[in-house]
Formats: sequence, structure tokens, C-alpha cells
Amino acid sequence: MTALHGSTQVQLRQFIEQIERLEEEKKEISDNIRDKLAEAKAEGFDLKIIREILKLRKKSKDDRDEEEALLATYLHALGMISNESLGHNFQAI
Repeated sequence: MTALHGSTQVQLRQFIEQIERLEEEKKEISDNIRDKLAEAKAEGFDLKIIREILKLRKKSKDDRDEEEALLATYLHALGMISNESLGHNFQAI
């Protein structure tokens, strides 16, 4: 086993302590998000839909459009939407 000495030991300790602080901050943020979702649910909002909106907002319009077109294609192939619905906003049937 190789021993760490001097500045290498200090550097390792700093990395570990910084990561531990970041992990604690991440936990606090996660707790805040959970609390905010609970507030939304208490006000009658559907959390599944809120989570989906959050995912969609992270994507570019082009990515969303591409996914919507592919989803429409697959739904059409499964007989879940009509021919008229392909190529524009579709309505599940």
C-alpha cells in the first residue's frame, strides 16, 4: 500500500470535505423540492403531470417536437390515433 504524504494528504482531505458539503446541499435541495411538490399536491395539482412538465421544460423545442412526432407515429401504428391526427397535434382515441 502506498501512503499519501504532505500536500497530497491535504488535497485529498479538501476534496472529501468539499464533496461532503455538496452532498449535504444536494440533500437540502432535494428536501425543498419534495416539500414544494407536496404543496402543489395539497393545492390539487397532479404531481405526475408536474413532473412531466419539468422534464419537458428541460428539452429544446426541437427535441420536444421530434419526440411528439415519434410518439404520434407509434400511437398510430398501434391504432391509438387516427390518420388525420398524424403530422400535427394528435388526440388519443
